[in-house]
Order: sequence, then C-alpha cells, then structure tokens
Amino acid sequence: MTIIKNVRIAQGQDLVEAAVVIDRNKIQRVLTGEDLEDLNVDEYFQENIIDGDNKLLIPGMIDVHIHGAHNFDMMDGTTESIQAVSRACAKTGCTSFLVTSVSSSLEVLLLMIEQTKAVIGKEEGAKIAGIHLEGPYLNVEKKGMQNPIHLRHPDLKEMATIFDVADGLIKMVTIAPELPGGLELIHFLRERGVVVAIAHSNATYEQAQLAFSHGATHITHCFNAMPAIHHRAPGLVTAALEDDSVSVQAIVDGVHLHPGIVRLMHKIKGPDKMVLTTDALQAMGVGDGEYLFGGHQVTVKEGVARLHDGTLASSTVTMNRSLQLSTEFGIPLENSIQMATSTPATILGMANVGSIKEGFVADLVLVDEEFNVVKTWINGIVF
Repeated sequence: MTIIKNVRIAQGQDLVEAAVVIDRNKIQRVLTGEDLEDLNVDEYFQENIIDGDNKLLIPGMIDVHIHGAHNFDMMDGTTESIQAVSRACAKTGCTSFLVTSVSSSLEVLLLMIEQTKAVIGKEEGAKIAGIHLEGPYLNVEKKGMQNPIHLRHPDLKEMATIFDVADGLIKMVTIAPELPGGLELIHFLRERGVVVAIAHSNATYEQAQLAFSHGATHITHCFNAMPAIHHRAPGLVTAALEDDSVSVQAIVDGVHLHPGIVRLMHKIKGPDKMVLTTDALQAMGVGDGEYLFGGHQVTVKEGVARLHDGTLASSTVTMNRSLQLSTEFGIPLENSIQMATSTPATILGMANVGSIKEGFVADLVLVDEEFNVVKTWINGIVF
C-alpha cells in the first residue's frame, strides 16, 4: 500500500487538505478534515509514504482526441508511435487517451488499428481507452487539415470491416452527418455503443438537430471546422449549444478558441458537458519546426501548427497546459478539473476513473502552482 499525504484536492468549490491511501491499483481511502487526525503513517513502510508538499492532487486526465507527440504520429503504422504518445501523455498528467486517426485510406487505418491492439495492455505510460476515428466521412467544404484525397461519403460496408478488425476498440467516431448516408451511419454506430461526434461539417441548424435526434451526442473541437454562428443561419454550433444532451470538446490553447468563447461554452454547457482535449499532433513536446501530418506539410511557429495556407493543423498543447489556461481564462478550478477528468470518463462510459474517490482506480496527478506535473500515478504505480 502507498499513502500520498499533505496534498490538496478539489472538493466542491474548495481546496482541502487531504491524504490518499492506495491499495494496489485502487484508492482505498480519501482522508480529509478530522479523518486526517486518525492517519497513522507508522502503519506504512517509509518508502511507501509520499509527501505531496501541499501541492494539488487531481484525477488522471483523459484525452479523447490526440494524434501524436514527441515526433510520432499514431498513423505511422508502428507500435512505437503509439507507445511514444502513451509516454508523453503520462508526463503531462494524462493517464488515459483515445488513439485518434486522421482521414486516410482503409489500409492505413486498419494498420493503425492493428498496432493499437498490439499495444493495449502493454502501454509504457498512459492507458489506451479506445480509438477515436476522426473521419474519413467528413465534408470537404470544412476539411480543415484533413486530406481531401481521403474524404468520402459514409460507407456502412467499409465501417463494418473496420469494426470487425477493431474488436470493440472504436469508442468515438467524428462524422459530417449531412453527407449522404450520414444518418444511417449514426444508427450503425449507436447500435454498437459508439459516441457519435460531429465536426468537419457544414451542417445547417436543422441538419444538426436531425443528427442529434438520431443519436449524435458530441461535438469534436467545437467552433473549429464548422460554420460560424450567424443570426439568420445559426448552424451546427448553435444547435449543439442549446441541446442539453450534447457535449462539446474545447481545444483550450489560446489559439483555437478566444477566452470569451471558452467562458461562453462553459456558461452554456457547464462542466459536465464540456471536455478539455488537445487534438495534438507530433509536435507536442518537441517545438517549432516542419512536420508531415495527414499528408500535409505543417509548420509549427511559436507553438502554433498551420498548413501553408494558414489553416490551423491540430495543436501542440498538453492536457496540463489546457487545464492551466482554462483556469486563467476564468473557469473555476474544480470545473476545469472536471472537464479534463470525470466528464470525459462519463462520456466514454469508463467506470471508476476520473475522480478521487474510494474504490476508484488510482490514476492520479500531482501538479504544482503552475500546473507542472510533479508525479503521475497510473493504476497506483508512479510513472
């Protein structure tokens, strides 16, 4: 057993002094207030007692949308690329993630899925919670950095092939529902328990409402790669913001969304329907330079990734920096933590993760005042 003492945890709107006892891979006890007086550290071997130095202890963060890190793109077709992202995530306080594709040929996508299957259970850092397919059934009119060569209309036969290979690993699929066959694809995915997300879409307000009525429940990188709100053509974003059943992703990097939009999303959707995500490419953790991503040449300058025409091409932000920026933008700390932890866990149907509670998996992160990661625990083991 391990005890993490002298830490602060978020409880409601307060930060309270706490100690957390870990037994194997689970949280056995969470001690606060008067219960701390009952803590007897003599019961533990000295090497199993960790002093948190009054720093903030949060649940392990969950990234539902990440493409790469540390010069590795998970569409590379190698297990090493996926392991590199797993390690990078753990270093930045993310303990679970969805391996996320970009639009590609079927052969390249199936290879990525096979390599993901080979890594699951053997991760060298953060755990793989499944696969997020971003495409290929996206609208070329809102392609963003997606390669138009590989964009196509929904194909149920092709998707059935993907599911046969994936063995239940597909957890989220981002589509443009206005494309021919889009509604049929939503039904196909919902029947298999998949979160249907919308982005790279030119859907009208009415088309978005129809997609939600058929089972779409999530918006990928909200406001990006979709029509802007217009007072006579409210579009997809307005339909998503006013539908209480729909959750939204936010890339909080200071580039993709203005701080006022981040606050607006939070005010409308609340922390239980808003998810912090990175959408990071392989430049995450590396820095400025030239990269090949999704078949495009991408330039990263001052941490911002763009195609040569100026189009944003994913991000370089990490989950801990997204958490920091959210609080700096005015989101209450406890809400920002929820948006990075328990909310994505709930959306993905992940049981017993995303909270510091007795019986939950001991995926934990200790951060300092500037949200630098001091320690990460995955299944109770320090990374």
